[in-house]
Amino acid sequence: MARDQIDMTPLQSRDELVAWLAAGVKPPSEFRIGTEHEKTPFTLEGYHPVPYEGARGIGALLEGMQLLLGWEPIMERGNIIGLYDVTGGGAISLEPGGQFELSGAPVETVHQTQAELMAHLAQVREIATPLGIGFLGLGMTPSWSRSQIPVMPKGRYGIMTNYMPKVGQYGLDMMYRTCTVQTNLDFSSEADMVKKLRVSVALQPIATALFANSPFTEGKANGFLSFRSEIWRDTDNARSGMIPWAFEDGMGFERWVDYALDVPMYFVKRGDSYIDVSGSSFRAFFDGRNNSLPGERPTLSDWANHLSTIFPEVRLKRYLEMRGADGVPWGRLPALPAFWVGLLYDDATLDAAWDLVKYWTAAERQALRDDVPRFGFKARIRDRYLFEIARECVKLSHAGLRRRGRIDHLGRDESRHLEPLERILESGRTPAEEMVEKFNGAWGGSVEPAYKEYAF
Repeated sequence: MARDQIDMTPLQSRDELVAWLAAGVKPPSEFRIGTEHEKTPFTLEGYHPVPYEGARGIGALLEGMQLLLGWEPIMERGNIIGLYDVTGGGAISLEPGGQFELSGAPVETVHQTQAELMAHLAQVREIATPLGIGFLGLGMTPSWSRSQIPVMPKGRYGIMTNYMPKVGQYGLDMMYRTCTVQTNLDFSSEADMVKKLRVSVALQPIATALFANSPFTEGKANGFLSFRSEIWRDTDNARSGMIPWAFEDGMGFERWVDYALDVPMYFVKRGDSYIDVSGSSFRAFFDGRNNSLPGERPTLSDWANHLSTIFPEVRLKRYLEMRGADGVPWGRLPALPAFWVGLLYDDATLDAAWDLVKYWTAAERQALRDDVPRFGFKARIRDRYLFEIARECVKLSHAGLRRRGRIDHLGRDESRHLEPLERILESGRTPAEEMVEKFNGAWGGSVEPAYKEYAF
């Protein structure tokens, strides 16, 4: 989420942390869909990274968007770093390398997600095109080295940039070179949260394969279909991965709190300042044992901020975040919320999806997760190819969306948003394989055509 939370009530007990998560429980009639997507800005001339500063920079882009939309600016030390829609709840924020993120408002249907997306793209184009800026819909920047990419003026990113190389080889690539699309979904009880979390963690590799879209690094094929997904395997394993303990007896809000308490922190925000506390756990802070803030107790804001720095394949906040997919071109973006809404928001489908995964072991789930970045549909679990399971999941999702029966103005239900995934399954190839084929063929060994074909 774009904004750091503001609630400076000091925390007294672990129960308050549990209650904060449990406050996410909603009746199904109030379930919403939130979709977030990142895209990489590039200069239309020469396909270079876009700096923050200057008349044609990211700061100017955000200022133009603010004038156009009338949204509230999010400022940090005099720099505009995002925008917030006070009425609708949507936001625009910057990832560390300037990746431009829309955090969509919570909406009721995938049709509304698509409408919001189309409006956003039209607005962004109106401001960006005169500035000579385009946007790329890939899971990873295909041609730039890390050193070429500018750093956005956000305090938390400076702290993360220093910390990442200590805990994994790819953390800086994750921050500066990747893009994702994710969808955020609700739960009606603790038990419903647990079931949805387990199903979606187990099936996250399916989404990774269907959306695999990052086969290039620095102008060459990198040997992976989703290198973005591979990057997450060695970014910071204390805060990412397939959370096997979530499948054990006794899973619930309390178990998540205990996990989060032991995840190392990055920062604590006080006023406009970010205090580097990297490597120290929230539990130590809770006990008044944080070396940077001795004797001080965390606030609810600190807790909310800390939860947003945990990166498992599915993340629990006051909703569940699906985190396994690469960023994709705009035509395929609504397919991600459609896929998960169909699986998780229809009870019959959720039961069927659980039947599909409930006998998989933690080791099998992990092996599938480890194989999918390189092998995509050809990854296996037990005696099945992921391709077959993906086909089954899309079919289940389709049935779930039909049963939901949310109709657009032309009388079509939300299952139509799965069409890009159905086409991928018909072709039998992940989007990345199609792109590598172009690279080896029509593109003549250059990634430059991607800046036209995969631009927003």
